[in-house]
Amino acid sequence: MTQSKYLTVSQLTQYIKAKFTRDPYLETVYLTGEISGYRSRGKASNQYFSIKDDNALISAVIFRGRFQRIPFDLEEGMKVLVKGRVGLYEKQGSYQLYVDDIQPDGIGSFYIAYQQLKEKLSKEGLFNFERKPIPTYPKKIAVVTSPTGSVVRDIITTVRRRYPIVEIVVYPTVVQGDRAKASIIKNLQRADQSGAYDVIIVGRGGGSIEDLWCFNEEEVARTIAACRTPVISSVGHETDYSLADEVADRRAPTPTAAAELATPVLLADLIFRIQELRKGLYTVQGQRLKYYRQRLANSQQSYIFTQPQKLYDGYRMKLLGLEGDLQENIRQALHSKKDQVRRLEEVLAKYNPRYQLLQGKHLYQQANHQLRQAYADQVKKKGQDLHQLMTQLDLLSPLKRLSGGYAYLSKQGHHVRSVQEVKTGDQLEVQLLDGRIYAQVEGTESSPLLKKDDKKED
Repeated sequence: MTQSKYLTVSQLTQYIKAKFTRDPYLETVYLTGEISGYRSRGKASNQYFSIKDDNALISAVIFRGRFQRIPFDLEEGMKVLVKGRVGLYEKQGSYQLYVDDIQPDGIGSFYIAYQQLKEKLSKEGLFNFERKPIPTYPKKIAVVTSPTGSVVRDIITTVRRRYPIVEIVVYPTVVQGDRAKASIIKNLQRADQSGAYDVIIVGRGGGSIEDLWCFNEEEVARTIAACRTPVISSVGHETDYSLADEVADRRAPTPTAAAELATPVLLADLIFRIQELRKGLYTVQGQRLKYYRQRLANSQQSYIFTQPQKLYDGYRMKLLGLEGDLQENIRQALHSKKDQVRRLEEVLAKYNPRYQLLQGKHLYQQANHQLRQAYADQVKKKGQDLHQLMTQLDLLSPLKRLSGGYAYLSKQGHHVRSVQEVKTGDQLEVQLLDGRIYAQVEGTESSPLLKKDDKKED
């Protein structure tokens, strides 16, 4: 076999894809089945899933541009009606359904979207809030609706008939179509943020669920829930319910009912009620005046007014007791202060200059006596020590020895202790007890005894 008979995988898939593309029966296909294998990837992504029945399954894809226009969310197991075309995905060689439109099987898509969004907001708790009361006598009402049509006329006519003194301000709003959501949100925020209104009425007349869908938008519902001003919702007919009704402070089945909820009863009835209340007030006040007059008469007959001096008897007795207590307290306080002054005087006397001077003089005399005594004792002791030293010194004095016949010999001012220190012809001084003798050495002779002693020592 030649190689030219073989096709590549790409060539085969391209051929099969061309078959799918050219087949008119596969160009537009209507299927009914159940969604399988669905996992949401968000509104900004393509969605991939399968459609199956009891015996077969086909892969499906819906591109993000078409998916964003679907008003409800796909769910696993949901039965749907699908319109699309069958094509081949070349990379995997598998065929799949490219979805152009998808609708719930048996239930409208808007109803499904309404139920899904309602469930989502309910889980968030957006519907569980304390509803603000509608003022009984409003001064200013904002109406967010179309400036033309029966709705705005019914509201204005009913308000003028029931409560003509209130001011009505209409915010012209688009309530149907693509621009409706942004218009409703904008005017609700303008009316609420102005802070000038006691109540806001928002709504429109009847229509299909598609016509009323702008009041089921999530952003509109959140805007109504965030309003600080009480909001009355009147959307469609009495049987129509919207998410705006769920988050509003009050729901009105019709525009006329909304106007009646926002205003009190008819002005004539209100005036009649005021008159009735005025009569009742006169009656009650008359009875109160009668009651207080009787109390006044009884009070005037009381001894307080007939014998007013008795009012002061108890106070006089109390005053006498307080005067006695005051005198006793003053006496005790004075005695305490006297004792305190006496103690302070004793303390102050110790710091009197005369007392301190006498005390200092006594201390001076005592110290002077002690100093003199110590001085005398010291002089006496030093005299004794001096006498003892003089006695010892006298024993060591050369004069003491000179008086025994000894002489002190010196040569040129130096003491001569040995014959070895002089020689013949030296001039010597001989100190005796009563004077000096100047002599000249004629000769020397050493002592034999001293020489023997010196040898012994050697």
